[in-house]
Amino acid sequence: MPVTTTYPGIYIEEIPSSAHTIAAAPTNIVVFIGYTHPFKTQQLVLNPATRKPDMLVDQFGEAVELFSFSDYERNFGGFFSSSLFSPDPTIVPNDYFGSIPLAVNQFFLNGGTVCYVIGLRAKSGGSSLEPGFVDIGGIRFTAREPTDAAHQMTVTITPKGIIPSSPPSSPPAANEADIAITYGSGAGAIVEVYRKVSLSAIETTIGSAASPVSALVSVMPTPPALAYPNGYTPQVNARVSDMSPSLPLSITNDFTEVFDTDTFLDKIPIFNLMVIPGVTSNIILSEALRFCELKRAFLIIDPPQPDGILPPTDWIGDYVEGGDSLGNLAPRGPNAAVYFPYLQSNDPKTGEPIEIPPAATVAGIYARTDLNRGVWKAPAGLETTIIGTTGVVARGQMSDIRHGTLNIIAVNCLRSFPGVGTVVFGARTSVGANANTSQQQWKYVPVRRMTLFLEQTLYTNLGWVVFEPNDNPLWTAIRISIEAFMLGLFRQGAFQGSKPSEAFQVKCDNQTTTQADIDNGIVNIVVAFAPLKPAEFVIIKIAQLAGQTQTA
Repeated sequence: MPVTTTYPGIYIEEIPSSAHTIAAAPTNIVVFIGYTHPFKTQQLVLNPATRKPDMLVDQFGEAVELFSFSDYERNFGGFFSSSLFSPDPTIVPNDYFGSIPLAVNQFFLNGGTVCYVIGLRAKSGGSSLEPGFVDIGGIRFTAREPTDAAHQMTVTITPKGIIPSSPPSSPPAANEADIAITYGSGAGAIVEVYRKVSLSAIETTIGSAASPVSALVSVMPTPPALAYPNGYTPQVNARVSDMSPSLPLSITNDFTEVFDTDTFLDKIPIFNLMVIPGVTSNIILSEALRFCELKRAFLIIDPPQPDGILPPTDWIGDYVEGGDSLGNLAPRGPNAAVYFPYLQSNDPKTGEPIEIPPAATVAGIYARTDLNRGVWKAPAGLETTIIGTTGVVARGQMSDIRHGTLNIIAVNCLRSFPGVGTVVFGARTSVGANANTSQQQWKYVPVRRMTLFLEQTLYTNLGWVVFEPNDNPLWTAIRISIEAFMLGLFRQGAFQGSKPSEAFQVKCDNQTTTQADIDNGIVNIVVAFAPLKPAEFVIIKIAQLAGQTQTA
């Protein structure tokens, strides 16, 4: 600010800089959307009564930021399984969905660092799920895991202590017992055993609905009673009832509501990638793609689970070109890419072989590549080794020739190579088919994502321009700020070209902003760049040299 001179001497005046530093926007924040644990999607909040964070509340539909899979387990209860959450893609293709915990785990295993999870509340027949329970001698054990015919839970009570009865003629009551809860069977069975549990301390030992301790059950007096009985009743392998209702889930409304205005997802400041594990419904994916385009984000799409490499039935090519035999059709847009096939893995709970959709794993590869090389590098190639899988499914194993037929129609393939492992080996957007000549500028994933990165960065950092005097000093300051940022990217190898003038241009002057624009309060900024495109086809030309003259 100007100084006021009053005495002879030296005065210091600080002149504000017209340049503003531009900070790069993030590129690898992922949003996952899907059904989370129906009974453990909860968080601890401040209890007004105790003034301590000891009260659990549901957080369905909220955008929860996570930095590791441990964060996911703390907020959403970890892995879970149930027949209701394992639909058959051949029977209900439009209502098929994958496992959110498996997806988030794969994301972090393969290089992901931060994500948001939107946990949806599963509704069977339009009604929220109610946990199973069993009443034993005035004590209700309520399951905290999904229970059904394939995932059974039992409770065994073995009384230990005896308390004197009054009057003496009545049967003595046991005030202590060993309580065993078993969930599942075989290698994946979970068993909890509590020794010498006093009736007076049963809620603090096993836990109540408000303050759970056990991972499998909570306890309360059998309604309508308000107090526990005087003693335990012995019971062996009392089966907990199935959760209810058990009608198949209809997913369209549950998922599409997430993309409405003013939802928790809409209020996330910045996200770059979106994954909806296993979902192939065109209605849901089209809504997701529309939302991603509004938010300058990129949608990674899973293939239909039954699809393979061989036409005519359940051919993955039909998924992107008119619809496959089950009616699945992927939406097209420059902000999306389709990856194929499913991956083989092992169930983290049982160790049994399972199939998992690839999108979440690929999202981790995106994040790893962005951190190691930059968003301008294609998230594909032999360096993108996939962790947490045993390879691609048998129906997705392909030769180079078969891969070529899918690559030219913009299906990005995952391949397994000897000595390398399973890698991502495709980098085209969903509009990157050779036949789509109208959108060839968005053929490659890194080109589109680099553009989205620049858009998001400039949108976030140029807020200071609003309401500044619209004349040469402002235009100069804008150019200086953007050119400094683009020069930094050029030095990192983000653009094509050997010198800055070949790599990028920034224009903001009286040619881009006319007097009519100024009168309407508009300043126009033109930022052009030469994108790096991946070397998709490496051609080696070999010639034989014959009859060459020998020289000394």
